[in-house]
Amino acid sequence: MATAAIANLEDEFTPTDKPAGPCVMVVFGAAGDLTKRKLIPALYNLAKDHLLPDNFAVVGVSFDDLSPDAFREEVTRFLDKEDHASEAWRWFHERLYYERGDFASDDTYLCLAKQLCEIDAHCGTQGNYLFYLATAPKFFADIVQQLGRHNLAQEENGSWRRVIIEKPFGHDLESAKTLNAQIQSVLAEKQIYRIDHYLGKETVQNLLVFRFSNSIFEPLWNDRYIDHVQITNAETVGVERRGGYFDNVGTMRDMVPNHIMQLISLTAMEPPASFKPEAVRDEQAKVLHAMKAFHPDEVLHNAVRGQYGAGRIEETTVPAYRSEPGVSPESRTETFVAMKLAIDNWRWAGIPFYVRTGKRLAERHTEITIQFKKTPLQIFQDTAGHKLRTNQLVIQIQPEEGMMLTFGAKIPGSTVRVGSVNMSCEYAKYFKTEPKTGYEVLLYDCMIGDPTLFQRADMVEAGWSVVDPVLDVWRAVSPRKFPNYPAGSWGPKESDDLLERDGRKWRTIA
Repeated sequence: MATAAIANLEDEFTPTDKPAGPCVMVVFGAAGDLTKRKLIPALYNLAKDHLLPDNFAVVGVSFDDLSPDAFREEVTRFLDKEDHASEAWRWFHERLYYERGDFASDDTYLCLAKQLCEIDAHCGTQGNYLFYLATAPKFFADIVQQLGRHNLAQEENGSWRRVIIEKPFGHDLESAKTLNAQIQSVLAEKQIYRIDHYLGKETVQNLLVFRFSNSIFEPLWNDRYIDHVQITNAETVGVERRGGYFDNVGTMRDMVPNHIMQLISLTAMEPPASFKPEAVRDEQAKVLHAMKAFHPDEVLHNAVRGQYGAGRIEETTVPAYRSEPGVSPESRTETFVAMKLAIDNWRWAGIPFYVRTGKRLAERHTEITIQFKKTPLQIFQDTAGHKLRTNQLVIQIQPEEGMMLTFGAKIPGSTVRVGSVNMSCEYAKYFKTEPKTGYEVLLYDCMIGDPTLFQRADMVEAGWSVVDPVLDVWRAVSPRKFPNYPAGSWGPKESDDLLERDGRKWRTIA
């Protein structure tokens, strides 16, 4: 019976999406790691799933001196070699083009415009262009303004033009507002897709389905039944080859205004009136606007920063952050952040949201934990071997995607003993899916014009409004001791203290 049930579920979840319409995807920063490791593999996965149109092409734009053939070789070496004899690979490979140029030069855009006209004629892409800014943030405004200057951003004669912008979107509230204004002087908001690859994770998208299509959970999703929420985003990697960049950014700017705020807004949002893009994003924006910004006096009590020292990740000894290439030996940049946040609305009044994110932690792991309250009367607390924990719902985002619900049950035997039971669902096993990059659904959504999983201008600015007061205090007050946690640990002791002061603790991730 169980086998039949799973088979029925597989039938129910068989993909039914149609290919996107004709278009060209132009990637600025095409010689970079993001293009090679994420964007090209994601596009190829879409091709294998028959979700790219027949009338499709990719144009890479970069300063690197590459021929079109050399560019194809560069980016396709990250695809599975066994696919190289397939029809999908041949189809995809011959649709890759390259344009060498400086992002600030008019000549680059004149040559690009000419090439796009030729591709339209050859491939039938109908003047529909998707521009992906896989570049350093300093180029974002310049590229968009150049697109406008050379008539590449203007929608006319039934064609569409869209721009995907990577994070970080600004480095504080003021710069985010300035960047929004610069981009909106060229593009309409509906043309702007501020991307966060976490929103491409199946589990993150499933938050909406889980909450709003299951009557057993949504009635419990409030301050009456939930004690607190934890969000953990842990990485085992350090700054790798990005030391010079990261030392001017830090974990707070790199992770919190985008990834963390998006996870919070999806977890805490009210039911939308419909699942049309603006209805969903309206409810997310309300959550972000309802988040209480810290008064300066509250920062030292409710926000923790850390920097990793030398340590071990699995069996490898790794250096301290200050010894990484490109990092100042006296750097005050944080590689770890933990905060206690509050949402000032009726659903979440008094319910803390604890978040932590950092580099060189014990495991690569991202999850959302919903910690439910204890029962009003614990009638089994005196039973032999009582080990009952309160109910927990864990939404696992990476590396494995899935969900786990913990509840109490009687341990078999002649006496009454209560223990915890876990019900879990791993997406890869249950739905028989192959791991993806997380970019597939986002690229596809942009091609079909669905902005649901992308941030609006007001959402970006609301996230920075929460982060800015913390950064202001940290800028004024030197950290007491850096480094303050060894690589391979779960961060500084102050992170544990943040919860222990409230009689709580971080969920153990094993």
